[in-house]
Amino acid sequence: MTAPEKIVLPTRRLSDELVNLLKSLKEGDRIRVIQTVRVGRLKPWEAVATGAFRGINYLSTGISTERVPEDDIVVPLVHFTKDNGELSTITLDENTRIERLDPPTESTPAAAPSANAAASTAATPGK
Repeated sequence: MTAPEKIVLPTRRLSDELVNLLKSLKEGDRIRVIQTVRVGRLKPWEAVATGAFRGINYLSTGISTERVPEDDIVVPLVHFTKDNGELSTITLDENTRIERLDPPTESTPAAAPSANAAASTAATPGK
């Protein structure tokens, strides 16, 4: 997946630091994605996910239906694979933070569910 030439939001501005980081990421680079989540007027909290970067591209949204093509609303997407193997995609907004992580070393392997943990969860009634 190749990165788009420009990485922009439809109505807000991404920081130059984030744009430069996204342009420099290569497939397989370890990243941490931090997004601020807010529901109504409740206190916001951070949702954090880590994994291997897969690519970036755009999603054209349905909000541009019945409008002229120049008014298309597109949002940038970051694709990555979480440490548990789950393929994940997030949309960027002005509050999204992404950090490049060091690759895991032999002494600090990437987190993965152990066979024992999976077996004990499967054997527990009601889960």
